[in-house]
Amino acid sequence: MKKSLFFLTVIGLISTQLQAQWKDLFNGRNLSGWDTYLGPPFPAVGENRTGVQPIGLNTDPNKVFSVVKLEGENVVRISGENFGGISTKDEFENYHLRLEFKWGKLKWHPKENSKMDSGLLYHANGKHGADSGFWMQSQEFQIQEGDCGDYWGCAGAIFDVPAVKDAKGEYHYSKKGELLTFQDKTSVGRHCIKEPDAENPTGQWNTVDLYCFGDTAVHVINGKVTMVLYHSKRKVENGLEPLKKGKIQIQCEGAEIFYKNIKIEPIAALPAQLTGN
Repeated sequence: MKKSLFFLTVIGLISTQLQAQWKDLFNGRNLSGWDTYLGPPFPAVGENRTGVQPIGLNTDPNKVFSVVKLEGENVVRISGENFGGISTKDEFENYHLRLEFKWGKLKWHPKENSKMDSGLLYHANGKHGADSGFWMQSQEFQIQEGDCGDYWGCAGAIFDVPAVKDAKGEYHYSKKGELLTFQDKTSVGRHCIKEPDAENPTGQWNTVDLYCFGDTAVHVINGKVTMVLYHSKRKVENGLEPLKKGKIQIQCEGAEIFYKNIKIEPIAALPAQLTGN
């Protein structure tokens, strides 16, 4: 075999092996491998849900979560009606997750006058509805118009993020910022704003890449790193403990959104170019 042909063969084998590592989380046909959860519905007016029971686990009378044909291919549709989420049955650790999303047109009470909103929750664990009655304890990669790549800690999840404070008192990710602990009910709080804004205009598809290795995570939108987060942990009864694995949950939060090409691959380390290390 000629040397050039040999090298092409080796490259082809490596490429095939790398492709084989990817696992499709959406099979392109149905929602097999996922659970749905819908919290207590909002009243027609206001947001008081006192005494209202959740719709529950794998109960979806209004087809909030479905597979539809869009632009010639099957995609996951999340209607936005009723708050909740769709979560993998399996847990994952040390991985690269990739998916694509595109906003729909519908918005629902109580967010009919708000930004289109969803969210990618990772390291999701414990009870459904732990956060606000709708979502699991988890780390959130925000998916919201103009805010894609932000961080929120859900139901006691905590991250350390290098950040700077702006004139409004809000914290923004910055490589050169002080490493701050983002935790609910503290002076810093549980929300850090991404940098830069890398979302495509509404109506276009966006690619989300999430890298998790050990207790570190990297948020990437359309190929641009928007945040690097360190020391993932969670609040437990006796203090704090590392939070390095869990389910993946995608939020339904008042806006129609479509997802496709949801896949995951194991990683042995974070790519150095993502963290700058």
